[in-house]
Order: sequence, then structure tokens, then C-alpha cells
Amino acid sequence: MPMSETNRDPVKKILAFAALVELSTGLVLMIDPAIVVTLLLGTDGSGVESPLGRCFGIALVALGLACWPGRRRAESGSAGLRAMLVYNVLIALYLAYLGTAGHLGGWLLWPGVALHAVMALLLVWTSARRASDQGDQQSTVAICAL
Repeated sequence: MPMSETNRDPVKKILAFAALVELSTGLVLMIDPAIVVTLLLGTDGSGVESPLGRCFGIALVALGLACWPGRRRAESGSAGLRAMLVYNVLIALYLAYLGTAGHLGGWLLWPGVALHAVMALLLVWTSARRASDQGDQQSTVAICAL
């Protein structure tokens, strides 16, 4: 039985997982930002954190939807992949900064740093691997054409 397009495309699977994580986090932030603030930063999330958390939640939902891979194969240089990669790199660095220099930290802070760092590495690795494979395929086609 042939494999589905999603099963053959690791970039698409990783992008879908990252989009799902951000959609889920965004929805929780929109509903109750204090939960996320407490779990990530170890502070109470009252006051200005609530409206800002909801704004961040809306942005994460939009990011997740924009990066959700479509029926077509996720391209190595696609806007969704670049956006998710930049987001994961920057949020991992910022959360690590908050945990070290900011002396903040809930019990999900360091797992969140690790998750975002791993997602960024996986996006880079699978994208580079696909580009390498496509280069090999193009070389093979060019050689066969001779």
C-alpha cells in the first residue's frame, strides 16, 4: 500500500506538529492567560499580563493557522516554514533568557525552551536534508539526461 503524502514528508509532519502546539497554546492563552503565565514563568499572571497574554494567544493562533501545511508538499523555503523556524528560535532564546537573567520559571519553562529548540533544530535538519535530497535527484536526472 502506498504511503500517504504526509507520511513521506517529514517537514510537513514537523510543521503540522509545531502549528498544533502553537494553536493549542494560543487557545489556552485566549481563554485563561494566567494558567500559561503561571506554568511558564512562575508568576501570578494578574493585571496587565491578562490582556497581553490574550493578544499573544491570538497571535499564536494566527501563526499556527498560517503555518498549517496544506495538501501540497511543504516546501523547504516556504513562508510558513520560515515563520515557524524564526518563532521557535526566538521564543526558545527569550524563554531561556527569562529563566536565567530574569530569574523566572514555572515548571513548564525549561521543557518549553527544550521543545522550541528541538522544533527549530528539526525544521532546519529536515529542510536541509530535503534540499540535499532534491539536489541529489536533480544531479541524477541531469546525469541520466546526458
